[in-house]
Amino acid sequence: MARTRRYAVAASGRWWDEEDGRWLPAGEVHAWEQGMNQTVCGLSLHRSRLSRFASVQWADILPESGGAADAVRRVCPRCASAVGRRDPAGRGWQRINPRP
Repeated sequence: MARTRRYAVAASGRWWDEEDGRWLPAGEVHAWEQGMNQTVCGLSLHRSRLSRFASVQWADILPESGGAADAVRRVCPRCASAVGRRDPAGRGWQRINPRP
């Protein structure tokens, strides 16, 4: 039986939300699995000085969700790719001027 992975958030900063009464991620955000000491893209949480947000799910920090994404400045593209998020504009990778 396949285990579904639930990704939480690790971020470079945090801000206090008066409405919810909790800390939310800010700055650059990464996907993180609870119980691991690194992000999905391989950054060490301690060495990179990333804050863990176990109560915030990955889908909530995406800009199109409008959830906890108010202060998010950048979503790590490697983490987004590993989790399965695609480019919202629909532009995939495309080779320009291929070699003969």
